[in-house]
Amino acid sequence: MATQDPNNLNQLRQLRSFCEAAQTGSFSKAAEKLKLSQPSVSLQIQALEKDLDTLLFERSGPKIRLTPAGELLLEMARPLVDGILRLADSFSARLGDVHAGPLDIASGEATLLYILPDIINAFSAEYPQIDLKLHNVTGQDGMTLLRADKVDFAVGSMIDIPDDMVYHPIYDFKPALIMCKGHPLEEKENVTLEDISHYGLILPPRHLSTWSVIDLIFEQHGLEYNVVMEVGGWEVIKRYVESGTGISIVTSICLRGFENLSVRPMEAYFPTRSYGVVVRRGKFLSPQAKRFLELMDGNFFAKQTIPPASRKKVNREDTLITHL
Repeated sequence: MATQDPNNLNQLRQLRSFCEAAQTGSFSKAAEKLKLSQPSVSLQIQALEKDLDTLLFERSGPKIRLTPAGELLLEMARPLVDGILRLADSFSARLGDVHAGPLDIASGEATLLYILPDIINAFSAEYPQIDLKLHNVTGQDGMTLLRADKVDFAVGSMIDIPDDMVYHPIYDFKPALIMCKGHPLEEKENVTLEDISHYGLILPPRHLSTWSVIDLIFEQHGLEYNVVMEVGGWEVIKRYVESGTGISIVTSICLRGFENLSVRPMEAYFPTRSYGVVVRRGKFLSPQAKRFLELMDGNFFAKQTIPPASRKKVNREDTLITHL
């Protein structure tokens, strides 16, 4: 019977310690996660550096930082280590068997409220044994969870895509102006930016992308605008618009047709917004993660890139959708 080469096993342990240290930015945190002593992790990485004849980390007291060689090794080693550690899951997936296990998804409030419910219900009905956990986070916090491998993937909208992430757009939603019934702008079929500039806007918090997009568009047209309220959550924004506190520019993701609002299209001024899946580059996806993504998009794994024209269109006559 064939036996495992101990040198291969040692290198796997070394690579795993290296990946955890690179991911956490700390030998001690890597040791804690691997349930090893900090000196053991340090020795494993030193042995790996000796075998590869290169320096993988720059060390400055307790702080460590990847060297260019370390960044290259991380790119190569991470999918290998993930694949070996999850070999049993991968084998089961090839057999078409999704076993019990965790599935962690990071998402913002808009996606949790308007995109995921039907998909989650279908997935949970088919795989009740999967321990599904949703993490309600903003964009940057979602990136942190992805980089720390604390979630399988994130679902949301991205404008700027980091080099270490892959974004798969699936849905497109159009921009819209919303106002209360009886608002003066309700009489106009085609509302302009100049029309909007005379009324107070209710916008999401300034650090979110909606504000920066609106600011850019008004600046490009040489117009001022007035913000009367800054508040988080599309449901909250809609409620205050309904009450007449102000008007808002949203993405049609948040409008479901039964709100007491008047809606006007704004795609002549503002861009269509895509929503989709964000995965860390090189990430090993569990069988349950793959199955969930296939429920979102049946062709998810059949295409590496998705041109804008091929994304799913959401055309509801009475609704338009928002992004946070």
